[in-house]
Amino acid sequence: MTEVPVRSSALRAFLKNEAAGGIVLIFAAALALIVANLPGISEAYFHLLHWETGPVISPKYGPMTIHLWVNDALMAVFFFLVGLEIKREFVDGELSSWSARRLPVVAAAAGMIVPAIVYLSIAGGGGLAAGWAIPAATDIAFAIGVLALLGKRAPTSLKLFLTTVAIVDDMGAVAIIAVAYTASISGLWLAFAGLILAAMYWLGKAGVRALWPFLLLALILWYCVFQSGVHATIAGVAAALAVPITPSPAAPDHPESPLHRLEHALAPWVAFGIVPLFGFANAGVSLAGMSPAILLAPLPLAIAAGLFLGKQVGIFGSIWIADRTGFAAPPGGASWLQIYGVAMLAGIGFTMSLFIGGLAFPGNELLVDEVKIGVLAGSLLSALVGFAVLRMAPQKNVVVPEPDRGEGVVTMLDR
Repeated sequence: MTEVPVRSSALRAFLKNEAAGGIVLIFAAALALIVANLPGISEAYFHLLHWETGPVISPKYGPMTIHLWVNDALMAVFFFLVGLEIKREFVDGELSSWSARRLPVVAAAAGMIVPAIVYLSIAGGGGLAAGWAIPAATDIAFAIGVLALLGKRAPTSLKLFLTTVAIVDDMGAVAIIAVAYTASISGLWLAFAGLILAAMYWLGKAGVRALWPFLLLALILWYCVFQSGVHATIAGVAAALAVPITPSPAAPDHPESPLHRLEHALAPWVAFGIVPLFGFANAGVSLAGMSPAILLAPLPLAIAAGLFLGKQVGIFGSIWIADRTGFAAPPGGASWLQIYGVAMLAGIGFTMSLFIGGLAFPGNELLVDEVKIGVLAGSLLSALVGFAVLRMAPQKNVVVPEPDRGEGVVTMLDR
């Protein structure tokens, strides 16, 4: 009998929210596809997304539409939560030591590089090269949602591993968005953003623990970044990293920690509201006039292959090499077949892939529709095959959690 330590309440709550939210996201994406292809209703769906609500916040975008509010404002809240999760894991969680970071960092890096190589080898250069990062991201909510459907057939160690890989993956995606998809920058607005960010850090250092000053400054920071030319969602991550945290390793979250309080408050709204709304607003693609041959077009095929093939090769291959070289041990309590199944699930790139696709081909509705088809095909194939592999893999252990007191262990009993 071996014992595997489990993070305290933050990670348990995160996994619970992500699992249930992932299932809601699946239904939201399916509903978007249905609505986008129903005669009479589809016109209303697309008209609503492009409905101008005003005002003109930035000359770059013109009047704000429902779609822009979802992608540039609400998704900034999503990235704010991502930033909180990243900081929590690096300061007070599963990634707080180099020994714990080694495997997730290597797996996430390989899981971004190999899909990009697969994409470029199929799509080639030219105008399609801008989409190289589309298959590089993993949708943690969708993937954890699929794992939740497997129940105890998915070892807890694999859920924790997939979560940490996806968090490191999110860091890479944020860096890509900031560097690769920023066309022009206003130095003045970026300087204003830097001052706001500095003020947030100063508040944390000064011992301020009330949430409202950080939230108010985060809103101002979003506006400055929105005007600067850098994608506004980057403001969410930057603001989150400035929120102070009171570490409480191997114990329940500190009740006075601003970061933990914000994370717990935001997680349900993001998981059950913002992410499904983003899926509904971005997954809808009209299939009228399209034939199955569209899947073999360079862009959809490159994305689907990058997600389905690139992710599994990159992640599983890096874990195998890390184990063989002694660099890092694979997740405990799981067979190689189960690890392979989780590497397959990492090919679900839904939310982040759609988001990056919109940045890669702005204003080109034809290519954006092809991005959606490729992302949906690659993510669906990864989900189905990954689920099947994990469902058929022999169970090595039974996971029996102790009563949830916010801390404890999970006991792994061999059958």
